[in-house]
Amino acid sequence: IILIVLLCYSVMAVTSLGVVKTSLPSYRSLQTSLTSSLQPSWWGSCDASNLPYDSAFRVLVKYHEKYGDLVIPRRFIVPATNEWPTEWHGVKLARQVYNRKWWTKHIAKNNDRVSQLNKIGFVWERLQPEWNLFMEAMVTYRSIYGDVMVKATFVVPRDNDEWSKGCWDLPLGNVVHRLRLRHDFLTGDTAIERKNQLDGLGFVWDVSEYNFKKFLTALRIFSKLEQEEHEHMIMPSTIRVPSNFVVPSDDYRWPIILWNYRLGEKCTAVRQKQLYVKGNRLRQQALEEIGFRWSGNATLGWLDVVHAAAIYSQMHGRVLNPPLQFVVPSPPTPDSELDGSWPWPERLWGLKLGQRLKDVRVKGAYLKGPDAHIRKAQLDNLGFVWTPKRGRRKRS
Repeated sequence: IILIVLLCYSVMAVTSLGVVKTSLPSYRSLQTSLTSSLQPSWWGSCDASNLPYDSAFRVLVKYHEKYGDLVIPRRFIVPATNEWPTEWHGVKLARQVYNRKWWTKHIAKNNDRVSQLNKIGFVWERLQPEWNLFMEAMVTYRSIYGDVMVKATFVVPRDNDEWSKGCWDLPLGNVVHRLRLRHDFLTGDTAIERKNQLDGLGFVWDVSEYNFKKFLTALRIFSKLEQEEHEHMIMPSTIRVPSNFVVPSDDYRWPIILWNYRLGEKCTAVRQKQLYVKGNRLRQQALEEIGFRWSGNATLGWLDVVHAAAIYSQMHGRVLNPPLQFVVPSPPTPDSELDGSWPWPERLWGLKLGQRLKDVRVKGAYLKGPDAHIRKAQLDNLGFVWTPKRGRRKRS
């Protein structure tokens, strides 16, 4: 009790100083965790299956009086205080009363006891095997969210009519994580049947592979749509995804599962942190085959700009001052490229050189960091016009 008081006092003091503004855990969860950590090793492993029904009913009534329901957390342990029946101290209450053995022994042939338990809100759904409750929760999750990609921290909310009361407070995300990691529930004669049930829900066994395929699919669709949008031009073979690009919602050219997908951020993470591809050469090759750019838009972007600027400068008498609307053109016919008469290489086609150079003037684009002075010198050597004359440009 002293430790609980000190903990609460400390949290209140820190909160009053404005250091912590997160919400406190519920009393029920705080009591459960503290009780578990402060008791001896046998705590929580006590067997109360042989205690009489009247004793169990008393502890259930006490729980209902204290918390208002019988949706007992799976980790709840009866505290060793005077308000609880002594014989139940240290017992995991839900494990004892919500199982078929207890029901068969005390309830099955006693209709009057069923009525008693109904009055205090006994959750009969909890008598199912844990696998059944887990599958019920997975089906509900899929009907609400459209998939079964359950986050590790997800806990079934209570007081929510979308969920069966027997599933309330179920740490569904943690169960899913343990199922993937340790194959919980997937041993014995029922393993194949249960695996098939999960497959039928679209269960993802390898999250890393699933996320990579999702990323790869998004890149392919982005590239395809870019080519369709510029079908009159010969597009470069590399995929250029703006770093802030997010897949639009309500655009049925994209699968619904990809709506609001932050493709630009994912591209950056793949380049900088090797997301999905670290140590996996096959995935790296899959990205290279569709034209993924490993060096990113910042570094490679400057190389493209300065290369295009050099060609433009050479074509205009060592003067680099393209119109704002200037875009590096693709050849009017495929033969123009094949016979070597077209000056612009394929990877520069479609580059908005005029806009890029305006960004250099106005925003200092590409001119930050340790290479800034080198890049500025490169532009100077190409005859870059830092302060172009005002007024309408003459048509050439």
